Amino acid sequence: MTHDPLDAAALAQFVDHTLLKPEATRADVEALVEEAAQLGVYSICISPSFLPVEVPSTLKVATVCGFPSGKHHSSVKAAEAAQAVLDGADEVDMVIDVGAAKEGRFDDVRADIEAVRAATPAPVVLKVIIESAALSDHEIVETCRAAAAAGADFVKTSTGFHPTGGATVHAVRVMAGTVGGRLGIKASGGVRTAGDALAMIEAGATRLGLSGTAAVLAGLEAESDY
Repeated sequence: MTHDPLDAAALAQFVDHTLLKPEATRADVEALVEEAAQLGVYSICISPSFLPVEVPSTLKVATVCGFPSGKHHSSVKAAEAAQAVLDGADEVDMVIDVGAAKEGRFDDVRADIEAVRAATPAPVVLKVIIESAALSDHEIVETCRAAAAAGADFVKTSTGFHPTGGATVHAVRVMAGTVGGRLGIKASGGVRTAGDALAMIEAGATRLGLSGTAAVLAGLEAESDY
């Protein structure tokens, strides 16, 4: 996949500026919102306990559901997602039951996603975190197919909390090859440099989950100066 060269402003529009640390405070969220507005990112992504949150009209608000393990009952994930929407979330990033995918129970994966989708009807954007580093290529493909069949809007590589690691270019390529053009692809977890970000986009990512957004954008600006 070939893209025209991106400047920092264009790259920023790929970004969900993320703060999901358990120790995060309201002051941290306020600082995140301020930085997000300054950087010109697409959205912020915060824990649901921080909702509702006041943001400029230029920013979308994303949150997480069933995070980070995905081992919540589907009805609990659905209730959490529905509450987040009531509290003003524009987008919900849900975690699948990764063990179900490892066992090949892709119908159960689909049902889990369908439960959350029913609780978050359009125009809410539903992203499905598949924890790609813990899955084989076959499991990635089948999980992405389940997400598409369940009506998700995006598939997302990682929570950033799993010990197997975060996004890889290979996983993004597999995901994009499976559902690219039908679903968005979010690369998240371990994307720390401008080079990382551009490589993910080149592989097919249409959104990036970044916590160190300022450094990534500054890195791109520095590269463009040469």
